[in-house]
Amino acid sequence: MNEKSHLNHLLLLVIASFFISTSGALGKFIDMPTPIIIWWRSALAAIFLFIYCLYKGINLKIKSGKDRRTFFIAAVFMGGHWITYFYALKLANVAIGMLSIFTFPIIIALLEPLFSKSKLDKIHILLGFIVLVGIYILAPDFDLQSSQLQGLIFGVFSAALYALRILILKGHVANYNGTMLMFYQVAILTIILAPLLYYMDTSNITTQYPYVILLALITTAIGHTMFVNSLKYFKASTASIIGSTQPVFGIIMAFFFLNEIPTIHTFVGGALILGTVVIESIRSNKMK
Repeated sequence: MNEKSHLNHLLLLVIASFFISTSGALGKFIDMPTPIIIWWRSALAAIFLFIYCLYKGINLKIKSGKDRRTFFIAAVFMGGHWITYFYALKLANVAIGMLSIFTFPIIIALLEPLFSKSKLDKIHILLGFIVLVGIYILAPDFDLQSSQLQGLIFGVFSAALYALRILILKGHVANYNGTMLMFYQVAILTIILAPLLYYMDTSNITTQYPYVILLALITTAIGHTMFVNSLKYFKASTASIIGSTQPVFGIIMAFFFLNEIPTIHTFVGGALILGTVVIESIRSNKMK
């Protein structure tokens, strides 16, 4: 890959990270019940991704019943991750919501020995401790009645669900296209969440649909597809480091569009959390 091509792919990876980071401001801004937002996000993304798969001639065949079960479980975890993440955004703010999500690389590192034959690396215990310190600094106080703390707890729980989804998919889907995987997950999630349309208020969609379409198209369909495609040109560790710019983009967007001003605690706690992402990504790259 020549230098110009490398820079082009790097630019596309940064753009993908920017698109994905729009989930923060949109998740906070959209005025509908969180599960309904996620249903619309999933349903519209499924349509966009299905059209893309047809256009690109991507094979949608699932090879085995075991893989079908894996896709279903992954969709459930993804749905839980999205819903708890959006609750985190609404309870706290975009900065805390997005930064708490980025505890997931260390959660993956700590949980991976349970899913494979790999042993727990002692450095992961240290990095996990640093993340805990970052979370402690992020939390304004430890009053369970505090919406900021509730948002932080939802964010870390969301990160754990996201980590489990990645670990579940990792050993089963090496032979599938990334866009196809995303399509099946959002399609399954659309079916699972459909009954909620009868129990929750959906009337605000008449005023919120432009933002829901942005969330489904820009954040989910385009952003995630671009990010997955970037793995063809970069190591996962490199993509993870670039991906850790997402909270930075999200905080900037929240400042301009939602008038959210981060505190010094946010900067210090966030720096510790994102620092562990960079350290772990560089370490995993050197070990390959």
